[in-house]
Amino acid sequence: MDGGGRLFESLTAGSPGGAPPRADAGTRSHARFASMASALPAAFRRRGPIARLERRLPRFAGTLLLTAFFAGVTLSGLSAGGRLDAFFAEHGAPRDVAARMLGFGVDAVTISGIARLRESEVLDAAGIDPTVSLPFLDAEVAREGLEALPLVRSASVRKLFPDQVTIGLVEREPYALWQVDGQVYVISADGEVIDLFSEDPRYAALPHVVGEGANGRLEDYFAIVDAAGPLRARIRAGTLVAERRWTLKLDTGLDVRLPERDPMAALERLVALEAAHGLLEKDIIAVDLRLPDRVVVRLTEDAAQARAEEMKDRPLRGRGVNT
Repeated sequence: MDGGGRLFESLTAGSPGGAPPRADAGTRSHARFASMASALPAAFRRRGPIARLERRLPRFAGTLLLTAFFAGVTLSGLSAGGRLDAFFAEHGAPRDVAARMLGFGVDAVTISGIARLRESEVLDAAGIDPTVSLPFLDAEVAREGLEALPLVRSASVRKLFPDQVTIGLVEREPYALWQVDGQVYVISADGEVIDLFSEDPRYAALPHVVGEGANGRLEDYFAIVDAAGPLRARIRAGTLVAERRWTLKLDTGLDVRLPERDPMAALERLVALEAAHGLLEKDIIAVDLRLPDRVVVRLTEDAAQARAEEMKDRPLRGRGVNT
């Protein structure tokens, strides 16, 4: 202190050897409030709804959500530019693309019972191609598509996870060709139409029947063909006339007209005539066997003209008159 009783240093400023400054009541109250305010958010974070949400979310949820966000933005851009539609048109529906990425594509197809159908025809009918996936392949729809094929009598389709399909087929047996109303059909042994005939080597050697109702008379026709004996190999087609009787077409184009009743006996007569006289090698275009006591033949045009010239100079018996 100086002579006037005053201190050399201030009581409020810290100094070496001096007493620390005392905070007034307002300062102490402000400090307590700041401490409570800093502690409140931490407690809120530990016990509030945000804390509960954080505890329930899996780890890396934020990263996944961010990735999904950017993926959505990318897809939106591709869709707006038309590239997304082109991608799915080439690679299949989005669900099929996702399923294949997870290993559920159709990587192996086993087909049993196939004889005349091609594998490509079977797969097309079943709707199986590289763009489909096994979980979203409808086996029932695939079966119905297969049974819609004319050659298929019945079909079964099974899915074997993760990536296989088995197809079982029972095919109809093509038995003959049936021509009616200008169309030619492939038919089964019971006369059912299997398919419209096309230039297909699978059907080229089938027997050929013609005419209304001929498809329902196959048994009769083949019994007649069997009765032809040595002439059987020369028969190329049979025409059912008026749904009553058959006319056979031979490999030379010659027609053999059979009677409605007992056509087998008529064919036996023809076989005998061919063996004895070589009738079918003559210049004829038709043999009519409908009369039980005679055989009527129709000559070719040249043979008929030659025959007419020959008969012109031949005298009538007992008259001496030329004709």
